[in-house]
Amino acid sequence: MVEVHTKTQDNVFVTAKVAVQQSVMPENTVDAIYKLSDVHAQIDSYVSDVVRSAVPHMSLDETFEKKDDISIQVQQKLTVEMSNYGFQIHKALVTELVPNAEVVQSMNEINKQKRLRDAAIMAAEAEKIRVVKAAEAAADAAQLQGEGIARQRRAIIDGLRDSITHGSGEHLSTEKISELLLITQYFETLRDIAANSKSSTVFLPHSAGAVADVASQ
Repeated sequence: MVEVHTKTQDNVFVTAKVAVQQSVMPENTVDAIYKLSDVHAQIDSYVSDVVRSAVPHMSLDETFEKKDDISIQVQQKLTVEMSNYGFQIHKALVTELVPNAEVVQSMNEINKQKRLRDAAIMAAEAEKIRVVKAAEAAADAAQLQGEGIARQRRAIIDGLRDSITHGSGEHLSTEKISELLLITQYFETLRDIAANSKSSTVFLPHSAGAVADVASQ
């Protein structure tokens, strides 16, 4: 395992860990034994040269994205150079890229804040949808309630008209119908207030004649 310390284009110090698999060429055993005094040191030098030539031209994110490209460059370099010493390179892999500890902490904090922001946005969107749906439901309920009240009032008016004019052949005017409806609503309101023990509504003046005054206005 070869460890290379270098710096990215955006000035982040990273440690690249490179694993190299090599073997001696059977036909070049003499070269492998006598041409190099320290094989591992020579491989370390070649690996460091390639990594330190490639990584400074990449940002930290690009370094992680192009890890395989760096591995290929290292393997090509070692294959050519180490063949002169009787060694065959089977594989060179960048197994790990480790940024500076402070950078790792900063990246984790950025990711944490991003996730918190996304969670807040999602929560706000959910609350917005809930409020909108509640408003739509309230509007629909109010519409249905209004339609129900309108049908109820029509039924009341028709009933009052029929009960008063039945068999007489007379026709009630619009003003009379409105007055009867107001009186009906007046007594319904009194009934609802009486049914509610916590009601604090006060009617002034308190008489059915007052309704007629309102109708006349």
